Amino acid sequence: MLMNLSCKLYSNIVAFAQDKRGVTAIEYAIIGVAISAIVYTMFNGTLKGALTGAMTTISNKISSASSI
Repeated sequence: MLMNLSCKLYSNIVAFAQDKRGVTAIEYAIIGVAISAIVYTMFNGTLKGALTGAMTTISNKISSASSI
């Protein structure tokens, strides 16, 4: 009985080691992190400046329109 249990455990470990789904999931996670870093860099750099400038312009226009 102990030998049978040992053989089943060994076969499960071998099957787990040959399973490539975990490797694929890790690769997709790395790609996702890279894309997130690129998007964050774009937003933090150019997009943030453009949005801040647009909001400032809108705010100034509203202020000057309300003072008329």
